[in-house]
Amino acid sequence: MARKKIREYDSKRILKEHLQRLAGISLDIHSAQIDQSTDFDVLLKSEPWLSNSKLVVKPDMLFGKRGKSGLVALNLDLTGVMAFVKERLGKEVAMEGTKAPITTFIVEPFVPHDEEYYFSITSERLGANICFSECGGIEIEENWDKLKEVFVSTGQLLNTELCAPLIATLPSEKRNRIESFIKGVLNVFEDLDFTFLEMNPFTLVNGKPYPLDMRGELDDTAAFKNFKKWCNVEFPLPFGRVTSPVEKLVYAMDEKTNASLKLAILNPMARIWTMVAGGGASVIYADTVGDLSFAQDLGNYAEYSGAPKEKEVLCYARVLIDSATASPDGKGRALIVGGGIANFTDVSATFGGVIRAMREKQSEMREGRMRVFVRRGGPNWQQGLAKMRALSDEISVPIQVYGPEASMTGICKEAIDYIKVSG
Repeated sequence: MARKKIREYDSKRILKEHLQRLAGISLDIHSAQIDQSTDFDVLLKSEPWLSNSKLVVKPDMLFGKRGKSGLVALNLDLTGVMAFVKERLGKEVAMEGTKAPITTFIVEPFVPHDEEYYFSITSERLGANICFSECGGIEIEENWDKLKEVFVSTGQLLNTELCAPLIATLPSEKRNRIESFIKGVLNVFEDLDFTFLEMNPFTLVNGKPYPLDMRGELDDTAAFKNFKKWCNVEFPLPFGRVTSPVEKLVYAMDEKTNASLKLAILNPMARIWTMVAGGGASVIYADTVGDLSFAQDLGNYAEYSGAPKEKEVLCYARVLIDSATASPDGKGRALIVGGGIANFTDVSATFGGVIRAMREKQSEMREGRMRVFVRRGGPNWQQGLAKMRALSDEISVPIQVYGPEASMTGICKEAIDYIKVSG
């Protein structure tokens, strides 16, 4: 499972469409998205409610506490919304310890209300955790003790009995409405592979639930079966995160292959770099470096899997080695070429691409005092590791080679020990 945040605009759009389809519940909500490219004349034609409603406008940038930060404007007309956006679009703000410009806003009808409820669903290993509170809104953190929770196991039906603890203290005239809403949203959550969904707050308008603020996360590994339902959903980068040219290059490569090629640059000046086969293994290597108190020296997160072709691995390895050797400073650097024990990936074949890249980049690797730590198992692993040992002598770059008898975490310590003694 890969949890990817989506914008509030997309969360509400998806919920509105599929709550009607799956539960027969109609949400009378409207929203529009505004960014640098927005033509307000065109937007008004497609969303005529903008001209005859009082409006709310706020950033839609994957960060919270917008109200407490003075980034939410209420009860405006469209002219006021345009002025609010113009003043802030592209301007840098500090949120959650990060500074970045605001690029995207969501605008919605202003809904006067007296009650604010909290509601969330979180995917867990064996089911879903559902939370509800009658004390939602910007003060929810001061009222966590009032939160009620139930757990719904995978395959279990959320019936009235199971839902009862969440809504037991509500007045009877509201209880049935909110119970139906919770059940319907859970249906959407499961059918569309959400991993997290939160409404803080939602309210009741004419007795019907109405989400005011909402955030969602989807399992992006389920895109193959949901792309029509999600309908061009966007997976924005976290607030403050900017894609580097090499990351864009790898992303473009990933789009053109049936395999998986991922690269995130964490610290271009770092001294520990990874080129790891398998998503689970890549997490283990990165986490181990962090657990050993060297997270600040980890240059990247990288993963290739799905039996990529040798040419694809060659291009990927070129990019990664270039990044790892970009700024030689006389200090040693470590490259971990790791992985678990492959089920079907031909280790020798994929190592062929890595070996070709190292031959091409051998002078850069020597100049960067790079030492390579290899650990791999799986089909043809003996041949692959033998090629790596021979390469070390050929290009005069130290390559320490381990098979499945060595632990994945163990070579992380080997790499750290090397950078400790090499400057």
